[in-house]
Amino acid sequence: MTDSNQSELSSSIKWDDAGLVPAIVQDAQSKEVLMMAYMNKESLQLSVESGVTWFWSRSRNELWNKGATSGHTQRIVSMTYDCDGDTLLVKVDQVGPACHTGRYSCFFNAVEINGREAASTSDAVTTSDRFATLGQLEGTIAERYAERPEGSYTSYLFDKGVDKILKKVGEEASEVIIAAKNKDNDELRSEVGDLIFHLMVLLRERGLPFDDVISEINSRHGKPTTNKMR
Repeated sequence: MTDSNQSELSSSIKWDDAGLVPAIVQDAQSKEVLMMAYMNKESLQLSVESGVTWFWSRSRNELWNKGATSGHTQRIVSMTYDCDGDTLLVKVDQVGPACHTGRYSCFFNAVEINGREAASTSDAVTTSDRFATLGQLEGTIAERYAERPEGSYTSYLFDKGVDKILKKVGEEASEVIIAAKNKDNDELRSEVGDLIFHLMVLLRERGLPFDDVISEINSRHGKPTTNKMR
C-alpha cells in the first residue's frame, strides 16, 4: 500500500480518544466470529503491509502480532470498515485456536435470553433457513480443526491428513451408490449425510470455503448445458 493510500485509509477510520479502533476478526471459511481486538494506526499499517494481523494491546501498551508466540497466526483474506468508519471487520485464515484459552473462538460463553440459554455461535441454527444446519456443521468442523479435542472423530481425520480424508470420501461415495442401487431411501439418506460431512471436512482441510462451492453452483445456474458427446 502506498503512503497516499495508507493515509487515505487512516483518515477514513474514526479513531477513539486513545487512537484505537475495534477490529472484529472472522474466519473467512466458516464465517464464525473469532475475536475482537484493537488496532492503532501503526498496527493497521503493519496488518495491511504484512498480510497478517497486528493489534495494539491496551493492557501491555504495546503492539502484538497474533500468533507470533503461539503459532496460531491469522492470514488476512480481506479487511473492511463499517459505514461509520469506527469498526474494522477482518476476515482471516486462522491457524489453530484464536482464543488464548485454546478455544477456536473467544465467543463461547452462552448468555441466558428470556429464560433460555442461548446457543453458542457454532450451535446457532436459523429455522427459516433450510440449509442452516450446513452452516452449523461447517462451524463445528472448523472448531475441531482448530482445537483438535481428543476422542473426536473429526479431529482424528484431520490428524491423519488428506489421504485418510480422501479415502473416507471415496468410501462414502461408493456407499451412496450402493444404497441408491438397492433402492433403499433410508440407507441412502444416511449415506448421503456421511458423504456431505466428509466432503466438508475435506474442504476445511484444503482451506476452501463452502461459500466458494455455492458460488460455483450459482455461476452455473441458468447457463445453457453443453453436450460433451458432440
